[in-house]
Amino acid sequence: MKPFLCLWPFAGLLTFTSLSAQTAAPSSTLPEVLVTARPPDPSRTVPSLETRRQELLASTPGGVAVVDAEDYKRGRSTTLKDALDFAPGVFIQPRFGAEESRVSIRGSGIQRTFHGRGLKLMQDGSPLNLADGGFDMQAVEPLSARYIEVFRGANALQFGSTTLGGAINFVSLTGHEAASLQARFEAGSFGSYRGQLSSGGVFGDSDVYASYSYNETNGYRDHARQDSQRVFANFGQRLSESVETRFYVTYVRTDSQLPGSLTLRQLERRPDMANPGNVRFNQKRDFELFRLANRTVWSDDIHRLTLSTFWSWKDLDHPLISFGPGFRLGPGVIDQLSNDLGMDLRYDSLADLAGHRNQFTVGLGHVYGLTQDNRFANVLGQRGGRTAENQLTATNLDLYVQDTFHLTDTLAVVLGAQGSYADRDFDEQRRFGSDNSDRQEYWGFSPKLGLLWDAAPEVQFFANLSRSFEPPSFGELTALGGTPGLIDLQAQRGTSLEIGTRGSHGRVRWDVAWYYTWLDNELFALGVPGVSATQTVNAGRTIRHGVEALLDFDLVRGLFTSERPDAAGRQGTEAGRAGDRLFLRQFYLFNDFHFDGDPVFANNELPGIPRHFYRAELLYEHPSGFYAGPNVEWAPQSYFVDLANTLEADGYALLGFKLGYRTRKGLSFFVEAKNLTDATYAATTGVVTTATPASAVFFPGDGRALFAGIEWKW
Repeated sequence: MKPFLCLWPFAGLLTFTSLSAQTAAPSSTLPEVLVTARPPDPSRTVPSLETRRQELLASTPGGVAVVDAEDYKRGRSTTLKDALDFAPGVFIQPRFGAEESRVSIRGSGIQRTFHGRGLKLMQDGSPLNLADGGFDMQAVEPLSARYIEVFRGANALQFGSTTLGGAINFVSLTGHEAASLQARFEAGSFGSYRGQLSSGGVFGDSDVYASYSYNETNGYRDHARQDSQRVFANFGQRLSESVETRFYVTYVRTDSQLPGSLTLRQLERRPDMANPGNVRFNQKRDFELFRLANRTVWSDDIHRLTLSTFWSWKDLDHPLISFGPGFRLGPGVIDQLSNDLGMDLRYDSLADLAGHRNQFTVGLGHVYGLTQDNRFANVLGQRGGRTAENQLTATNLDLYVQDTFHLTDTLAVVLGAQGSYADRDFDEQRRFGSDNSDRQEYWGFSPKLGLLWDAAPEVQFFANLSRSFEPPSFGELTALGGTPGLIDLQAQRGTSLEIGTRGSHGRVRWDVAWYYTWLDNELFALGVPGVSATQTVNAGRTIRHGVEALLDFDLVRGLFTSERPDAAGRQGTEAGRAGDRLFLRQFYLFNDFHFDGDPVFANNELPGIPRHFYRAELLYEHPSGFYAGPNVEWAPQSYFVDLANTLEADGYALLGFKLGYRTRKGLSFFVEAKNLTDATYAATTGVVTTATPASAVFFPGDGRALFAGIEWKW
């Protein structure tokens, strides 16, 4: 794709300036001018990392980041935490060393300790969420991504996202960038094995990429075995100079035992044990997923029209603790077959407005999902009699528009809005008594106002004020035990203010944002300790107040190899990272989340996420590709696990180390050690109303572990 979204206006400005200079100056005094330009992207459907990074930073007045997959591929790349550990603003912790994690941005989905909520998870611009809003982390393969886009809060409006947290978009490798053949193998503690075989290439106007991966681990804890197989492939075809289409195929088969949560005493004495109830009832989450998607783009230097479509099929087998046949919606064994269809039609324009540079976006997104939901009693791990047979239908319709108007060459104002409609239809097909079929509809309007100021060529300041709208999923609308039909819930709505800065200067690169959100009718799933979430309610007003900070710093350059200037005389990392360096990467979150005058909980802190969270990595990097250094993860304070603020999870500090060698072709390798001190800690917790030391609400983190991997690219 041509990088027209952010480069075309500057190209036009440069052309105009050059022509003016030529007109004003005599021909005999014209200086020699060397003009260099980055070649256009080979694909219109998948922009290159640099193009996409420039586009987003030039038009987003708030938290946005692009994660280079080459960074996290220098270590273990199995879970979402491995991939997003240093993504600004993202808090992510596995529940039991697994792919399934608590993933949250700005406190989104804080009430959820299972599956995904409060974010829009995407693959190449199409949602991986089911139509009702929930998503599975296992549907993503980090090794198949070229980069990951992270949009915090209302900055995801350009994707039609209505959620509090924003959106995370995994962008696939294509035949233009992938190696013709690549093999990768990882192995490590807890019987962990992982392999990937991939290939890509270009054939005239066509390109293709395909990847197969297999992952297996026994897990640190008992009853924590996992294995998964994933196939990711895409095929691109250039139909003309301005039109390209790309087809995506995804297949996932994943089986996961669920070790469950522990009491405080169990955590301290046997963090590797499983919850006895989880073992007794053989709690698992197994599913098979097949997904087809297409992205077709027409574009020139000013206009772009994008049509994205997808179809997703998922077969879920999910044994949980059974509440018995007397509770029609008790979990027992959840057997679901889901079909989801979606489309998004989007138009982007770079046409000037009133003589000023302008970027305009309008889009329409529609997702429809149909789920056949069957429940069975769980008789000591075996499927018993049927307790429910339902049909769940979810529909979402979003119309969004955004305009970035440049008042001056350095100051832009961003106006946006989104209108949303959501429908949740519950049809009880087999009745165990009265008919509990029900339907709920939700309407939302989410405006946004932002400012973006380029204070210097590499320094930006931004601010935005926005609204968010988040309807409940079926996970919130259907109780796990005792209450048939749908729960009467309102949509969660919020108002957010954000101020921040990002940029680089010399050896320093930063991305810092402060935000404050007023939430009304927040969706809270209150918990039964040692069992699971039971029923969701609308809380009163709650507050999200926090800071997201990323600071990278070249402490030392040229330790053993001197810097060499490029053809333009530049030195340092901006000139191709000539010379070696000692590089410090830091990530910090301040999370001040609390009730606002609740009649029951007053101004209590919201549980589940530490108030302070810090990660850092100190790496020595050599231009040959060698790297080595320690890393740390630190939650310095204890934090609550219940709304009543009666029980806390202790803070912790983890020490790790990583070394390796990575190259564009040939052999690469890594060795990574985690939790070197073998600390006992809770990686994350449940969220319940009131807890005691006997409450099973703690999910232990993994003990000391060592992983190694090799990769070969032809």
